[in-house]
Amino acid sequence: MKIALKTLGCKLNYAETSTYERGFRALGWEIVGWNSPADVYLVNSCAVTATAEVKSRNLIRRAHRVAPDAIIVVTGCYAELRRDEVLAIEGVRRVFGAGEKGRLVEETAALAGDSGSKPGMTEVESGMTLAAYSSGERTRSFLKIQDGCDNFCAYCTVPFARGRSRSVPACEVLRQAREIAAKGIKEIVLTGVNTGDFGRTSGESFLELLKALNAVEGIERYRISSIEPNLITEEIIDWIASGTKFQPHFHIPLQSGCDALLRKVGRRYSTDLFASRIDYIRHRMEGPGKPLVFFGIDVIVGLPGETDEMFAETVAFLRDRIRPAFIHVFPYSRRPGTRAATWPGQVNQKVKEERVAALESLSDTLHAAFIEANRGVREKVLWESADKDGMMYGYTGNYIRLGRPFDKALSGKITDVTI
Repeated sequence: MKIALKTLGCKLNYAETSTYERGFRALGWEIVGWNSPADVYLVNSCAVTATAEVKSRNLIRRAHRVAPDAIIVVTGCYAELRRDEVLAIEGVRRVFGAGEKGRLVEETAALAGDSGSKPGMTEVESGMTLAAYSSGERTRSFLKIQDGCDNFCAYCTVPFARGRSRSVPACEVLRQAREIAAKGIKEIVLTGVNTGDFGRTSGESFLELLKALNAVEGIERYRISSIEPNLITEEIIDWIASGTKFQPHFHIPLQSGCDALLRKVGRRYSTDLFASRIDYIRHRMEGPGKPLVFFGIDVIVGLPGETDEMFAETVAFLRDRIRPAFIHVFPYSRRPGTRAATWPGQVNQKVKEERVAALESLSDTLHAAFIEANRGVREKVLWESADKDGMMYGYTGNYIRLGRPFDKALSGKITDVTI
């Protein structure tokens, strides 16, 4: 059997698709390119914005045009939120929602007539969220430790699309980390919808998980992705700063630098708390001769009711107070079923585009300043294996991309450099 897989959206989706791919390979299936003839096409969809939903629909329809007789299965957030709509698209044979991902491989194989498949189980039946990690890159893997969210922020569909907050059991996370290490991969990025929420519902400790992962042989670097500012505690920061495999690189959502908007949409922190966390991380991890900490900050522009003055507060907070290395900017997308979709004060699309452009320009300025401030600092680079026009590239611990002439012997190796 031949299967083509396509992913839209976040790193969690990519980790899950990679896990499905390994499952189909284990059944003896051949993985082919998306534009190649296949018996089955799998779309791992996204619904974070209206544009993402359109892209998901277009991918499904394109697969049906390429191979009208093929089986099309769809999973991901769009499939969960718009199940009936997806099933109505010509060619779609099966939709796997948030609670059905654990049996996707086996049921798809059975649908295709592969009698060698074995029955699986739903996430609910198994008592855990689908464990997943990406394995497409030879140097870095995204390892899912948590899924879902209980915050129900006014603008967000994640609790409806991915379910309530739940964790992959620590024993399974560690098993997969060792499996990743056995593939020769040197770096793991811990990921989840709200990574710092790991263990809250199961009674396990996020910090204890970090300590156990730090002891896994073969993995030399870790990064923490998508952690809420109120969940990265001083205890966690102190431990990371004590000399661990965890790198000076954090991805932290802010969404707005205006306290009135943060309260309105239901975020669980203030700008003062956010700034205090950034200050504490810098205090514990930076110093003479040390690399600066890379902060990637998520911001949504054009939330309902965001005035010019409120947007100016966000700009000033980022430019003058936080000064992150990078800003991930998202225009607000009105999502059916969320509280914010019904609010007055919806921001004009042109205004949202102008605000996105302004923050992207600020991000470019801050990123250039971050690189300049790190010049002369000794860092370690994990070199990737790709030969790109005679060059190879890699990232420092604090996520600065560097290049050098290609040397196959350095692929997957970590070397010292002066930035």
